[in-house]
Amino acid sequence: MDFEPTETQQVIRNQVSELCNKFPPNYWREKDRKKEYPTEFVDALTRAGWLAALIPEKYDGPGLGMLEAGIILEEINHSGAVATPCHAQMYTMGAILRHGSEVQKEKYLPKIAKGEIRLQSFGVTESEAGSDTTQIKTFAKKKGGDYVINGSKIFISRVQHSDMMLLLARTTPRDQVEKRTMGLSLFLVDLRSAIGNGITANLIETMVNHETNELVIQDLIVPGENLVGEEGRGFYHILDGMNAERILVAAECIGDSYWFIEKATSYAKNRVVFGRPIGQNQGIQFPIADAYARVSAANLMRYKAAARFDQSKECGEEANMAKLLASEALSKAAEVAMTTYGGYGLATDMDVERKFRESRLYVVAPVTNNMVLSYIADHVLGLPRSF
Repeated sequence: MDFEPTETQQVIRNQVSELCNKFPPNYWREKDRKKEYPTEFVDALTRAGWLAALIPEKYDGPGLGMLEAGIILEEINHSGAVATPCHAQMYTMGAILRHGSEVQKEKYLPKIAKGEIRLQSFGVTESEAGSDTTQIKTFAKKKGGDYVINGSKIFISRVQHSDMMLLLARTTPRDQVEKRTMGLSLFLVDLRSAIGNGITANLIETMVNHETNELVIQDLIVPGENLVGEEGRGFYHILDGMNAERILVAAECIGDSYWFIEKATSYAKNRVVFGRPIGQNQGIQFPIADAYARVSAANLMRYKAAARFDQSKECGEEANMAKLLASEALSKAAEVAMTTYGGYGLATDMDVERKFRESRLYVVAPVTNNMVLSYIADHVLGLPRSF
């Protein structure tokens, strides 16, 4: 399989890099210090059309593939910027694209493509359910032509910066379904009217500038027309989009990894201690070289997963392994950069400590690496299910 970039892909990389260069490191330091949303950066990406990459031309998007979408997010992180505040705008719409009615597609996708609607919030996780999505208790009760939803969600990102949110809720009690994955339904919620009128969002302070919330949902009324796909099959509708999410998150990890390695390499060449560059010492150069080898290998799996996705082939194995390998490679690269910089790595004006904090997220989100290993063991290797 040839992973050499096409001319179009290289143009995309260059143009994204050029846009990101307009937002220098000081911009990100300031946003991190004040814990502010990077509105200006997200607006610039939106105007350039990059966040609409995966929306087909039929719905006013550029109709790019997963390979190109990954390059966009990779280059954002590679530049020293952060893709997480807006990356969901790229893939959350996939549930509508793949499972929504034609009315929903025509109503929402063109507006999402133009940035008139931000659909970058996804309400799935709950405090008691954890990674076991089938255990969620948020319930949507049919009442006339509407649904009345009650429950709670936790670690839901970008609520304050989204116009709409996809929400997963039970529509049939768990003890009344044949399979625990049945009886869950997916809804499109208009946050512009729901916040303060059925949804209360409480901000959760975290170690990174990644806005996340706890949602309290009380008698939220959602029109029946906002049901996405088939009632009771929402779990399968969200699973269908998780491969895209994992491939794109892997791409972000790759971008961050190369950023760390380039920073560490440059510093090791120029930092002189005891009369010689520290990069001349094997104790410094070997870990950097090891990190580079790991991220290069992870990148191959990311490209393979994206290529299979674009060819409409099964890619669950590759998508999960890409996320696992890329996030682990990133952890290694982040540690190497911090160690290479020594005490200077803790200085905020070096940007290493900020990126170091951000890198930890990918080990546990959007899925923990232990769950990925469980998937590989069960679905790929055929080992007995552990839970």
